[in-house]
Amino acid sequence: MSDQQKPRGKGKGKSSGKGAPQREAEATDTESPSGDVREDSATASASSTDATAVEATAPEPEGSGGSTEPASSDEQAPRAQSVLREILESSTLVVIMAILASLAIGGLLIVFADEAVREASAYFFSRPGDTFSAMADALGAAYSAMFQGAVLNVDATTFAGMIKPFTQTLTMATPLIFAGLGLGIGFRAGLFNIGAQGQLLIGATLGAYVGFAWHLPWGIHLIVAVLGCALGGAIWGFIPGFLKARTGAHEVIVTIMLNYIALNLVSWLLTLDTFQREGSDNPITPVVDETAQYPLILGSGFNLHLGFLLALACAWGVWWLMERSTLGFEFRAVGANPHAARTAGMSVSKAYILVMVIAGALAGLAGSAQVLGTEKVLTTATAGSLGFDAITVALLGRSRPLGTVMAAILFGGLRASGPTLQVQAGLPVDIIFVIQALIVLFIAAPPLVRSMFRLPAPAHEKEVAA
Repeated sequence: MSDQQKPRGKGKGKSSGKGAPQREAEATDTESPSGDVREDSATASASSTDATAVEATAPEPEGSGGSTEPASSDEQAPRAQSVLREILESSTLVVIMAILASLAIGGLLIVFADEAVREASAYFFSRPGDTFSAMADALGAAYSAMFQGAVLNVDATTFAGMIKPFTQTLTMATPLIFAGLGLGIGFRAGLFNIGAQGQLLIGATLGAYVGFAWHLPWGIHLIVAVLGCALGGAIWGFIPGFLKARTGAHEVIVTIMLNYIALNLVSWLLTLDTFQREGSDNPITPVVDETAQYPLILGSGFNLHLGFLLALACAWGVWWLMERSTLGFEFRAVGANPHAARTAGMSVSKAYILVMVIAGALAGLAGSAQVLGTEKVLTTATAGSLGFDAITVALLGRSRPLGTVMAAILFGGLRASGPTLQVQAGLPVDIIFVIQALIVLFIAAPPLVRSMFRLPAPAHEKEVAA
């Protein structure tokens, strides 16, 4: 190092009174030859490194290290607020609020439909208490009848009579669980499959034929009939999946058309001697053999059959498929972004076909719950509106197996409570369908539910809005 540079090196360690002139001199020296500049920068870097090392090795103040002390109340408060905000922003809370809002609006319809309320409202301004009393009686009678018809009959004298409504709810929920699981797989894979109605009908047709036309030993006959239902639904689901994969045909249009084709096909089959019950001109098949029927779980006094346990097993299987298997990962990847999935080496066409085949097989099992469990015959009304109600169940359950099961039980309870509501409360069964439609409306519009109950929007929606 030259003699001119030595004073500058000493100047850096002096008091701050000379710091400003010294820095100006150093700034001037940066225009000198490059060797001087590099040496000055090296000296500065060494000084800063030494300072950092001193700070790192300096002892911590007493009571500041270790962080072994429990968090103070000031630190716990933000955590509690964060947990509360997560609850308020969750989609589960939106679903619960949507159901409560639907029941509340359904309560208004119950009040308006009650004759006693209408009579009391005629003299509301003179005696308003009579109107409010009649409204409370109408709501109490209606919701009490729904509870006793779907959950627990408190007026029954035996335990079997008390729990029979809930077993009926589970029986009604069984086909909705099957079909809802299949539709949920399609939704998560990016396919809006609304063909469960047709797939259910075709599966029920093939399963019913195996049930009454083939005479096999007990156990084997039931397995073959159930597999026939799944096969029929899978075949009917393969068609839109193949067309989507090969031609790009939209699954909504194709499945809608296949629903009508299935309904008319079954109507025609029921006019043939092969399917029509002997000695009857009605479009109804013979009763399936007892060896092909689902065994009753709780005995002859209940309608709950083995199909419910099979539905729960399928729910676990769908969970494992979508959350733990490679194939399920491919389904979810295709649903999230088919172009990225194709770039990653996944076969989008294969995924579309497999999703629709699996969804069709599950919808066919929903048909087995009807023809092998509840009705034991095939008619044009076997499917009812199950295929379309399963869409609501899948949406209400967020296309997750557990949510689908819970949503199916809810809708099964609404269906089971209909007759009791009509008998005990004297109200039309149509109110049940109105409540179901309101649930669909609110589930399809989460912002509406959040605005009604002043719930905060999720964080990702705020980021997008920003």
